[in-house]
Amino acid sequence: MVIYYNSMDSGFILINKPLGISSHAVVSYLRHLAGIRKIGHAGTLDPQASGLMILAVGRAATKNISQFVKMDKEYEAEIHLGITTDTYDREGKILSEYQGEKVDESKIILAINNFLGEQEQQPPMYSAKKVKGQKLYNLARQGKEIDRPKQKITISGLEIIDYSWPILRLKVACSSGTYIRTLAYDFGTFLGVGAYLSELRRTKVGSFTIDQAVELGKIDPSDWSTHLF
Repeated sequence: MVIYYNSMDSGFILINKPLGISSHAVVSYLRHLAGIRKIGHAGTLDPQASGLMILAVGRAATKNISQFVKMDKEYEAEIHLGITTDTYDREGKILSEYQGEKVDESKIILAINNFLGEQEQQPPMYSAKKVKGQKLYNLARQGKEIDRPKQKITISGLEIIDYSWPILRLKVACSSGTYIRTLAYDFGTFLGVGAYLSELRRTKVGSFTIDQAVELGKIDPSDWSTHLF
């Protein structure tokens, strides 16, 4: 059950995060616009990802934002097959390039079936996850790679949106804590060609959808609170 705290200056707001800014920048923007310091979010999106974010505004709401964190998520992911990078996305250094034949769609379907269901997934080195008190991306930037404990996740849905070698677009339904960058990397490994995540858009959190979200630049400072629920 979702607990609502909608009042004049406290509640939750659905934001459609644009490409190119961090989740922290979204929070900072809303703090400045609303004049309220106590604002947090229920799940980060990388700067190169876009889509649905749930933000809590005000003390009462931020105390209860954890109810959204563990909700299942849905994404539209674009995977570039045939190339691997150290960050598992397009921002990283290229590590390998596949020179073989194109992958047939029948093999894509086999890979999809392989990744459905409960499984263990290893977080990427370039992530904010902490291991022994240290954020992995800080270690990665120092050229260090450490063992990362795998975590249990569930991929409940994988659907091909479009495929034209080397670009594969998938609809992904998954449990909270799933790294789509790792899914892309593992997908490429399974196919034997390598892959990285080239685009990502979060479309759903629990029962909340991107269609319900407001674009960050279209929030009027004079009536921002009308978007709270």
